Amino acid sequence: MIAIDNKLVSDELVEARFVCDLAKCKGGCCVDGDAGAPLEKEELEKINEVFDAVKPYLTEQALQEIDRQGRYLYDRSFGWVTPAINGGVCVYALTDAKGIVKCGIEQAYNDGKVTWKKPISCHLYPVRIKKSRKSDVEYVNYEPRETLCKPACQLGEKLKVPVYQFLKEALIRKYGEEFYEALDAVANDYFEVQKSKEK
Repeated sequence: MIAIDNKLVSDELVEARFVCDLAKCKGGCCVDGDAGAPLEKEELEKINEVFDAVKPYLTEQALQEIDRQGRYLYDRSFGWVTPAINGGVCVYALTDAKGIVKCGIEQAYNDGKVTWKKPISCHLYPVRIKKSRKSDVEYVNYEPRETLCKPACQLGEKLKVPVYQFLKEALIRKYGEEFYEALDAVANDYFEVQKSKEK
């Protein structure tokens, strides 16, 4: 584990490699799961703020589910989450012409309609953050889905991109520049050791 302030970061963020391969996984992380996307408490108001601008991007079925379940809901196991349709696809997802599932909130962001990109849990995937119940410690873990994320792991290996580099924007968004620079320094030390072992 890598300790940075009150965060305990899995070594795999540095050692493993990962680059989303949407052409192969088709955005399955927006579909496959036990609940919708985890939400931080302050993100509930963010969803309310962007909802009217995001609404045109959503399917009729998704809008019906939002009318039925709400814009977000509380799950006993996962806390606040986005609603899902029949326990599957997130209500904020959309499918493009190539059959790739994407985030409707992010599409609205890309189109300049909103200034909030999407829930941080989605932006950070395949990294998951778990908070200690007894202290302010946060565990930053690498948790790809074994089958779904296999193409991303293979592409990451091919391109030689560590997980933390792939998630640079998301990690900075969550924890700030100083955190990322500290993680990058640890990673560079690790890479130097690996190079020396190869000689």
